[in-house]
Amino acid sequence: MAKLRVMSAGAMEGPVHDLTPEFEKASGHQVELIFNTVGALRTRFVGGDSPDVIILSSQVIEALEKESRFLPESSAQLGRATCGVAVRDGMLMPNISTVENFRKMLGFAGSIACNDPAHGGSSGIYFADLLKRWGIYDQLKPKMVLCKTGRECAMSLVEGRAEIGITFTSEFIPVEGTRVVGPLPKEIEYVNGYAAAIPVGADAAAKDFLAFLTSPESKARFKDFGLE
Repeated sequence: MAKLRVMSAGAMEGPVHDLTPEFEKASGHQVELIFNTVGALRTRFVGGDSPDVIILSSQVIEALEKESRFLPESSAQLGRATCGVAVRDGMLMPNISTVENFRKMLGFAGSIACNDPAHGGSSGIYFADLLKRWGIYDQLKPKMVLCKTGRECAMSLVEGRAEIGITFTSEFIPVEGTRVVGPLPKEIEYVNGYAAAIPVGADAAAKDFLAFLTSPESKARFKDFGLE
């Protein structure tokens, strides 16, 4: 029986967290799950942390693969997460059907939870860059509730610390008490692919875990969390 360490980006937390107990029961292996932003996990990994499986954005996995940090041909695509808007369950659903309506919502909102770009969250980096391109970042900054992870962003809604939440919809769906309004308007959509890989030196059972995550049954579960 092996004890595996799995490091995963927060956008994949919902399905990975739900599927892991099933893998443990079927295989007899134990799995320690570590969730954080892509940037934070990449820094830990490059700095010497040694997970048996790592799940990051597809671009980062590809870049690390070129550095020969993974077992040959061990990487696998898991799904694509879409950035969107959520509110606390029971709150009025804002209209975000167009870019104009989305911008109006940002102006009317008293507080906006989003990932802090400084912590390496992909959605937070994108959202901050979008506001800077529009020239309204400084105007909205005072009412931003900056979060270290997407889950913290969702919890900010549940706990009443923010009216609006903006991160990947897959990070809202697992959190009871949140309600997804929808994805960002098509013209400004942000979709990010995620992949898993097995680092050099990982336990042999890591291949079993990755095979489990990429099985047809597991892929269907990823879709339940809004992951394409």
